[in-house]
Amino acid sequence: MSNIKSQFLLRDDVTFLNFGSFGACPKPIFERYQQYQLELEQEPVQFITVTGLQYLKQSREALAAYINCPADDVVYVTNPSYAVNIIAKSFNLQKDDEILTTNLEYGACDRAWNYYCKKVGAKYIRQPITLPIPSKEDLINEFFKGLTSRTKLVFISHLTSSTGLRMPVEEICAIAKQKGILTFVDGAHAPGQLPLNLQTLQADIYTGACHKWMMTPKGSSFLYVKNEHQHLFDPLIVSWGYQSTAPSQSQFLDYHQMQGTRDFSAFLCIPNAIEFMQQNNWSAVSKTCKEMVQQNAPRFCKLLKATPTAPITDDFICQLYSTPIKTKQPLELHRHFFNAYKIEVPVMPHGDNVFLRYSIQAFNTQNDLDKLYNAIEDIIKTTSFIEV
Repeated sequence: MSNIKSQFLLRDDVTFLNFGSFGACPKPIFERYQQYQLELEQEPVQFITVTGLQYLKQSREALAAYINCPADDVVYVTNPSYAVNIIAKSFNLQKDDEILTTNLEYGACDRAWNYYCKKVGAKYIRQPITLPIPSKEDLINEFFKGLTSRTKLVFISHLTSSTGLRMPVEEICAIAKQKGILTFVDGAHAPGQLPLNLQTLQADIYTGACHKWMMTPKGSSFLYVKNEHQHLFDPLIVSWGYQSTAPSQSQFLDYHQMQGTRDFSAFLCIPNAIEFMQQNNWSAVSKTCKEMVQQNAPRFCKLLKATPTAPITDDFICQLYSTPIKTKQPLELHRHFFNAYKIEVPVMPHGDNVFLRYSIQAFNTQNDLDKLYNAIEDIIKTTSFIEV
């Protein structure tokens, strides 16, 4: 994968092990991004009202083919948190209704659901998932213990942020469908890291980030809603698309696609990202990255005297790995990794736990993980940041 490294703009002096938080654009994608921005500035009116809309349609069609869904059932948003707010604000929650989720979800999404549930007296049920997880079957059984007659929606991550674990969303969506319960999957980390087929997944609602593992410019994500549910969700910002005098064939797009003046060039680069992945045999690249992640996981657990949070298999582990770490100063430890060793790696509190999470992308090598390992050894010996 060393030849791909030259395609990225990342600093040579930084060991970048945090692709999970913010991806990085390869040069061809970033250059196309700048070309779109230049075209916008050269003729803003034509770009925003004519050519840009044509580019958006082409981009949505390319993305829809990539994730296997109808192009008019997907709309671009800046990030998955924005998408969650669209759904949570309009979802028809009544007093004592319940949203079923896990206690491993992304904090910003937890806050959004808590906010809207509290307004109407509904409940956001964060079903505890016991770590370590013995198997997919155990996780699924434990999750559905939180199901009641008042459950109106299942909300679950495809891959969790802090623990880096892949959730069995295929099985969970299938079970919820059998029970007549809507499903909403937060796939922030999935596109570009996992094959994604929304037709077979059966999620009613899905949001994913393209600016993480798909490597597009920041602020490019998507929201998919099955056609039969789209009428349920109002735009966060009421603008010209609402009750449009010149409606398109899709109210979903009218409501959510254009909500005021902004540079949407990042959305337009998604076809270029898909092309970049195709040209570089990304399925093989991702497979190599996953193997590196899994092969190194046991030695980091041993070094930190930690128990793996789940079996180190494809069922749970992809290109992210989170090791439990004992520290009372997670933010300071994160800064110490960067300031003292030039390693960009997150140290993530979640509930009563803290996780050290490394991400492996095409440009990473075994040497990068060795640097992290050696830095942890040094920190244990010379500081009080890590307890073992």
